[in-house]
Amino acid sequence: MVTPRVVQIRELLKSIETGDPGPVAVVNESAYIQHNPQTHEGSDGLAQLFARLSKTEPRVNMVRGFQDGEYVFAHMEYDFASRKICFEVFRFENGQAVEHWDNIQERQGPNGSGHSMVDGPSASTDLDLTEVNRALVRSFVECVLIDGQVERFEDFVDGTAYTEHNPHMGDDLAALRSVLDPSSAGRLRIDYQHVHRVLAEGSFVLSVSEGEVGGVHSAFYDLFRVEGGKIVEHWDTTESVAPRAEWKNQNGKF
Repeated sequence: MVTPRVVQIRELLKSIETGDPGPVAVVNESAYIQHNPQTHEGSDGLAQLFARLSKTEPRVNMVRGFQDGEYVFAHMEYDFASRKICFEVFRFENGQAVEHWDNIQERQGPNGSGHSMVDGPSASTDLDLTEVNRALVRSFVECVLIDGQVERFEDFVDGTAYTEHNPHMGDDLAALRSVLDPSSAGRLRIDYQHVHRVLAEGSFVLSVSEGEVGGVHSAFYDLFRVEGGKIVEHWDTTESVAPRAEWKNQNGKF
């Protein structure tokens, strides 16, 4: 369901491409908290920043966008000299966006099953099941991804109708389980350690988690589509967290 706030965020991000200063009015810049460690806070107005970026001929596309109370979360395609996939999260307060998180990855793929990082359904369904689906995904992340209870994988995932969009994986659940198995090579190859937030609108649920990939501090944004009480589709981005000495603001990635 495309709500007015989703439209506002879509227009805001599209203004990176167009340079239009109007959509920036949705942001309360005096109260804005920036969680991208690579972005300065308060050093440059967003309208001026976006106008400058627009001169580099970027391309911006919101593939899917959702609202969860005061939060808007979006799955984005960007082309800033190179093609990237990103999840954007904004928190609203008193009708304006006051806080922002994101997670960006170079676009790769398609994967071995022929899926790109963004294709698939984009409209949420089963809005009455939002809280049920949120609870399902939180349990999956906590039990399987964090606690390593890989034997419970198919308690949460529909093995007969699963679609995987990670560029390095495919629809084969056995291969996916092996990546998550704590006994693989004596340690987790992908080490989820903490889930920070779970946002949901109907059949779509986004989890924001922290952990390590090969010992590198990383952020995991995982978007799941739920149908019939099971996870049936998954998209994600993984981004390494810059060392604190390189941060351009002190708000933290999460």
